[in-house]
Amino acid sequence: MNNKLHGPLFLAILSTLMAFASLSTDIYLPAMPIMANELQGDIELTVTGFLIGFALAQLVWGPISDTLGRRLPLFIGMVMFIIGSVGCALSTDIQQMVFWRVFQAFGACTGPMLARAMIRDSYTRTRAAQMLSTLLFIMAIAPIIGPLAGGQIIRVTSWHAIFWLLVVIGGLMFFSLFALPETLLPENRVKISLANVFRNYSMLLCNREFMRYTLCLTFFYVAAYAFMTGSPFVYISFYGVDPQYYGWLFALNILGVMAMSLVNRRLVLRYPLENLLKVAVTVATIATLTLALVVKLQLGGIVAVVVTIFLFFSMNGVIAATSTTAALDAVPSSLAGSASALIGSLQYGSGIISSLFLALFRDGTPWTMSWIMVIFTLSSITVLLRRGPLPENRSSLN
Repeated sequence: MNNKLHGPLFLAILSTLMAFASLSTDIYLPAMPIMANELQGDIELTVTGFLIGFALAQLVWGPISDTLGRRLPLFIGMVMFIIGSVGCALSTDIQQMVFWRVFQAFGACTGPMLARAMIRDSYTRTRAAQMLSTLLFIMAIAPIIGPLAGGQIIRVTSWHAIFWLLVVIGGLMFFSLFALPETLLPENRVKISLANVFRNYSMLLCNREFMRYTLCLTFFYVAAYAFMTGSPFVYISFYGVDPQYYGWLFALNILGVMAMSLVNRRLVLRYPLENLLKVAVTVATIATLTLALVVKLQLGGIVAVVVTIFLFFSMNGVIAATSTTAALDAVPSSLAGSASALIGSLQYGSGIISSLFLALFRDGTPWTMSWIMVIFTLSSITVLLRRGPLPENRSSLN
């Protein structure tokens, strides 16, 4: 294995790539109520549009990366992200904003998708779970800084500056990619045409073990996106939290993710991934049921909401790493790019369900957000419990 794969620079770049999805949305969360007024439309559609683009584009980039390698799609994707961010900054109505958010997503999706694939290329199963936990810990800085930075930006200037900042970040990221090694060796690349490669998705969809863990993660993220999309209106509009302080409440949840990611690095060495995943999803489900109860009965106010959301969101530090590792371990290395693409497509595309539900059923209270989270955490634990243990560990490095 290339020694660069053990270096801090390699991990730093992959962590930043993993953060592109959350960074692209979280940074403008505090500005959403202002943007809704200025752009005259459902601002949730900008999240929906981004997630649609993010989900669909991965299905294209995955097979391409299995054929051409990981680095070239990353370079192309970063250029598209920069162009899309410029378009968002210059948008004057909701239609333009949604279009450029979709375009932005077509580039941004290459980051987390190929970061996961590069980890799968490089490490065995248990080590991969450790590495993903490390990446989740480092990338969690973005959701902390994002809303805080967005809140301060709109305090001194307009929301347009948020997207100009993303242009700068995209440019810096583009140049950092030159330091990233190629992890998919030529002999491990798919040698058939791209048209045939796309047929691999049917194989993945029929792989029950792969889909079990993928759907577990997908349903959890429907609930997570219900909070991420709905929380600005719950905290700012319903509970009256100042937009510049909203970021601190959001950051609290990310601190929980970071803490659990660190804990998970040790836990994966002592306990089966299956057991860790079951416990984490169970805790998340209990948290959302408690959230729905306190909201419905109007108990505890914003403190009760913050505490239960913190407990739910913290479990992402375990669920994301263990479920992703288990799913990728269920497929051969030649399908790692396509498998990572399908995981990412369903994981981030799940937010489309959340944002549409919130737009259709919003009642001005936290209740809609709460029942969406309950339904899909229950779905997550249901699909996880349907079958037995994880497959055997891979025995050697790729």
